Amino acid sequence: MFETGLLDGHVAFITGGGSGLGRAIAEHLVRYGAKVALIGRRESVLNQAVAELGEENAFGIRCDVRFPDEVDSAIEQTLARFGRVDSLINSAAGNFVSPTEKLSCNAFKLIVDTVLMGTVHCTLALGKHWIEQKRRGSVLSIVTNYASTGSAFVVPSGCAKAGVENLTKSLAAEWGRYGLRFIAISPGPFPTEGAMSQLRIYEDLLPGVDIPKLITQRIPLGRLGRTEELADLATFLLSPNAEYINGEIIRIDGGETPSLAGEFSFMRDVPDSVWNNNAKLKRKPNNQEVNSIEN
Repeated sequence: MFETGLLDGHVAFITGGGSGLGRAIAEHLVRYGAKVALIGRRESVLNQAVAELGEENAFGIRCDVRFPDEVDSAIEQTLARFGRVDSLINSAAGNFVSPTEKLSCNAFKLIVDTVLMGTVHCTLALGKHWIEQKRRGSVLSIVTNYASTGSAFVVPSGCAKAGVENLTKSLAAEWGRYGLRFIAISPGPFPTEGAMSQLRIYEDLLPGVDIPKLITQRIPLGRLGRTEELADLATFLLSPNAEYINGEIIRIDGGETPSLAGEFSFMRDVPDSVWNNNAKLKRKPNNQEVNSIEN
């Protein structure tokens, strides 16, 4: 499936591409033949990523996705450099871990403008370009599991990512007729630079608590995700192997979401010896109980 040259000729426009998950995805795409435009606000980070990926494969563009004119300029520069854009990866993000009552309206707006409006600016600009040029294209957005479930202490991010999920599904329905695909990856905990900085905040708030261990214990597979696993998934979704996948939000979290949602997931902590020695579990149900279950 991941054969050499899988993405030859493919050009990807990656927001937040200088670090974190965006950087990991960029590395995989280049490995299989793609060229990448890395979009971000920190020029030094972009320069380092370009140096590591190779200037013939990567192009760094300083751009704040909150501003449509900067996005338009970044797209124009990418087209001038590579001649085309085949996919957009919306990976730029921002978050505050905070009680919502302590957030100002400006703080809330900053997250929504970066996560939701930044995605909108890039998606509409490239989508309109593809439609006008009668070209096929794919948009892959990075969302989050609490976009659909909700979560305390990350309300601005949850609201913004929920909007990205809806944008993904809505445009898949509306713009699929133009040969455009819209998909999203919903990751669980991955040890990126941004995620680890958030962990350090948690450690300050909860001294003495092993936060990585606490998070890992919630995941049925018993570990955090590896960035290369998410990058493999992104590479597959952007490749010709996935051309019929459209409008999907694909979760990659080791089973964390269904585990947290389950009424009885806490019973994983019950030792086998207790299950085996529990007389009530060993007895056969009487007729009344069987009838009750069947009815």
